[in-house]
Amino acid sequence: MKHLRPAIILTLLFVIFTGFGFPAVMYGIGRIPGLKDKADGSLITKDGQVIGSSLIGQNFTKPEYFHPRPSAAGNGYDANNSSGTNLGPTNDKLVNGIHKKLPDGKDDPGNFDGIVDLAKAYRTENGLAADADVPSDAVTRSASGLDPHISPANAYIQADRVAKARKKSVDEVKKLIDDNTDPRFLGVFGDPAVNVLKLNLALDAAK
Repeated sequence: MKHLRPAIILTLLFVIFTGFGFPAVMYGIGRIPGLKDKADGSLITKDGQVIGSSLIGQNFTKPEYFHPRPSAAGNGYDANNSSGTNLGPTNDKLVNGIHKKLPDGKDDPGNFDGIVDLAKAYRTENGLAADADVPSDAVTRSASGLDPHISPANAYIQADRVAKARKKSVDEVKKLIDDNTDPRFLGVFGDPAVNVLKLNLALDAAK
């Protein structure tokens, strides 16, 4: 007992501290006003219903909405299958994609749109010239496949399409982009970015 007693007491103390005390303190900190929203997942609600998180991207395809960057997570923005392509910058699949047909004439499930394909589609949907430069985030997938942001340059290019689809002025749409652009962290780290979900919600709210 002389040797067992300290071991038992220490075990109980660590169980109480690490199993109950520390989680309780962290939970309490997460309930502090200003931190509760972040601790709960930065959820976004509309009409009382949770429609997403400001931390996880969603796929928008209609012309009246801003579109996110491409995603390699499942069929696109699948939070259960977060991943990038894991392809190197000189990989032919990443650049030119894969386009094969099965014996029955249907597309091979393993087909993959490369940067060339994504750039062509982006230029077409936004009415750009066939050789127009496009932002890198418009034709590359993020490492997680769940990036909720696009670059301001990407958003500005899409502004004409969105304005036309919503019968709004381009200046009005660009003002919404500016209002929903997140600045650099601490004014130094990273780049300004536009949260696509928040921007599209602002579009819907702008009657």
